[in-house]
Amino acid sequence: MVEKVLLDSLRNHKTITIIYMKESGIIQRRIQVIKIEDRYIRALDKDKNSFRTFKISNILSAR
Repeated sequence: MVEKVLLDSLRNHKTITIIYMKESGIIQRRIQVIKIEDRYIRALDKDKNSFRTFKISNILSAR
């Protein structure tokens, strides 16, 4: 399900919300996927107005 939402964001330039697990805890981000590479995505973080890389396996949910 997460992969489907990520692909939809990439193809349709949509902003989505992800719940992401990182070493310091669980965070929520509003992103637009720019590129999907192997196990990672490159995305524009709308809240921080900067590009970020996220490990797909650490994305707990996407909508």
